Amino acid sequence: MRITLISIAALAVFGCKGNDEAKTQAPPPKKTVEPPAKAKIPPAPPLPATPLGLPDTPAPDDNPDTAEKVALGEMLFFDTRISDGGAFSCETCHLPDKGWADGKPLSAKHDGNLNVRHSPTMYNVGYANEWYWDGRMPTLEAQIAAAWTGQVGATPDEIAVKLAAIPEYNERFMRAFQEGPTGDNIPQALASFVRIGLRSGNSAWDQYEKNGDESKVTPEVLAGFKVFTEKANCALCHAPPLYTDMLYHNTGVGYEGVKQPDPGRVKVSNDPVETGAFKTPGLRSVDQHPPYFHDGSAETLEAAVDFMIAGGYRKGNKHIDEKLKPVKLTDEDRANLLAFLKALTPDTTHQKPKLP
Repeated sequence: MRITLISIAALAVFGCKGNDEAKTQAPPPKKTVEPPAKAKIPPAPPLPATPLGLPDTPAPDDNPDTAEKVALGEMLFFDTRISDGGAFSCETCHLPDKGWADGKPLSAKHDGNLNVRHSPTMYNVGYANEWYWDGRMPTLEAQIAAAWTGQVGATPDEIAVKLAAIPEYNERFMRAFQEGPTGDNIPQALASFVRIGLRSGNSAWDQYEKNGDESKVTPEVLAGFKVFTEKANCALCHAPPLYTDMLYHNTGVGYEGVKQPDPGRVKVSNDPVETGAFKTPGLRSVDQHPPYFHDGSAETLEAAVDFMIAGGYRKGNKHIDEKLKPVKLTDEDRANLLAFLKALTPDTTHQKPKLP
């Protein structure tokens, strides 16, 4: 009987001790869900210096260029996700290895329909006063917005929602604009990249003309400059440093064999004098982006030069620009002129960015 009582007592003691330990043990830690980390991205590289031979690039007061905008705009330029169908980007018609054009006389839109005018190079468009071949857009931002919705095929608000769902893009927009993507700030970022990132300067000619480096040019280039400025009078409309006057001229392009030529600038200005007139294209990096003219009708730079020194197309063209006159050049003059034009192209390549 004594043994039984002791055993019961011992069990009671140990049982109570076990319960006390259970009561004093800390509860297991609760599992917490960490909020998603922000995209870890380095700061944008600083804005590059203005290339030799060019003036500083102007920017509108409501969209000053910053390093973050330029870096963001560069990504958007190459990203097909800025189109509704996911197949078109700015690069589709403006490729780096084709002088920021596409090498075609006329480009197709996102819906497969052809444009009626040639996709021009994007080099130095940030310096323009008006945009498109006929100057119908007053700002670069407006031109890009129009091309984005029309050529690329985008519904701005829907694209903004799509980009906002990509963490790196969302953070880059916050850095650049202090807000996420919108239908307005996407063209602003693209404009900043085009203004700052697509400048053609620091050519062999610039290094000779600005720095006096005679090793950069040949006797043919020097002779070609004299043909350009004196004998052929090209500089009347292709004025340095951008080698364009930013004005509109009728050279007869698109008139031959056509009953109703493209009216060009007159539809914008309503000035009959500007019938058939188109903006003077800049000549920097001109050898990189054939074909030429607003209709892409000149397949080579040589063909474009020959058309111009012949005085354009004059038959039945009562609005031909009075500055354009036929010029007689020797074969040597022509070769030297072409050598000078090619000396306006810098030795550069563009490294595409990594997309988010």
